[in-house]
Amino acid sequence: MSKKLFLSSPHMGGNELKYIEEVFKSNYIAPLGEYVDKFEDSIKKYTGTKNALAVVNATSALHLALRVLEIGEGDDVLASTFTFIGSVSAILYQNANPIFIDSDYESWNLSPVLLEKYLKNCVKKPKALIITHLYGMSASIEEIAQICKKYDVYLIEDAAESLGATFNGKSTGTFGDFGVYSFNGNKLLTTSGGGMLVSDNKEWIEKAFFYATQAKEPFIHYEHEEYGYNYRMSNVLAAIGVAQMEVIEERIAKKREIFNWYKSYLRGIDEIQFMPELKNSFGNRWLTTMTFEKSSYIKVMENLNNIGVESRPLWKPMHLQPLFKENKNILNGTSENLYKRGLCLASSTTMTKNDVEMICDSIRKTIYV
Repeated sequence: MSKKLFLSSPHMGGNELKYIEEVFKSNYIAPLGEYVDKFEDSIKKYTGTKNALAVVNATSALHLALRVLEIGEGDDVLASTFTFIGSVSAILYQNANPIFIDSDYESWNLSPVLLEKYLKNCVKKPKALIITHLYGMSASIEEIAQICKKYDVYLIEDAAESLGATFNGKSTGTFGDFGVYSFNGNKLLTTSGGGMLVSDNKEWIEKAFFYATQAKEPFIHYEHEEYGYNYRMSNVLAAIGVAQMEVIEERIAKKREIFNWYKSYLRGIDEIQFMPELKNSFGNRWLTTMTFEKSSYIKVMENLNNIGVESRPLWKPMHLQPLFKENKNILNGTSENLYKRGLCLASSTTMTKNDVEMICDSIRKTIYV
């Protein structure tokens, strides 16, 4: 092949350079300027959230959420086990204890059944739940939100991968006390690096802003009663984000089209199962993911790599990571089973139907060898 096909490569919309030039002309390069405000406003308008704060990445946004909720040393925080470590590392930043909840096969996301079972029987009540909407697909978020409310547990949605996904017409990231979006280089939209913290609680976002800007008290000199962080997004990256938001619907439509191409070309192969989409939900299909009942996903991955196509195993569950070997977990075997059999396929929005057909040909040949 003359080109490498990546899992999810950046895809500029057209106005990025124009807006960056405007930033340079204004000389507002730092985490201050009109494009930071514009980017936050675009997220509020698109998702329906009341407040938004642009930060350096989604992990910092999760960290701010935990800090604002006064979650600290010794506190228990529930989290999806089937996820990337960025979803849970902020728990460690606050010296809190992650407790991992397994998935269900209906969504591949956190199981509301296991969640309620734990909350009903646990001796020490967790302070919060960080739930990941995996691979751009909504979890059973309405049910999970109701469970968290019932047991008085804060809900933080890691919607890093699921901007544009909805459940019953409501955006993921807006069901809980806080939501988080990512604009990392491989996400649906990218600012090269960046994140967004959202909440309907204005006071919480104002407090998060305070912590994200070094916790400076309102004096002409630098006065500090608390410690903070240097977490705000720059005006330059926000300008890219504004331009990216202009094409978000096109990007989602293309991601879903790519998924449908894969599904069509691999139709009839009984051992292949794609990640499901819950009833009443709409996923952005950030990555097309699948499992193999008999064939080795490693062999499929090797053969794709030989023709210049990137693929990757599904997330290794957090409870299997050496870092968390001593942590409590509530398991049913789902995430381990998916991890052992699953693969993420190239899903860049720059891909063509011919690219997907070529990838599927390689998969078919591998399976039937």
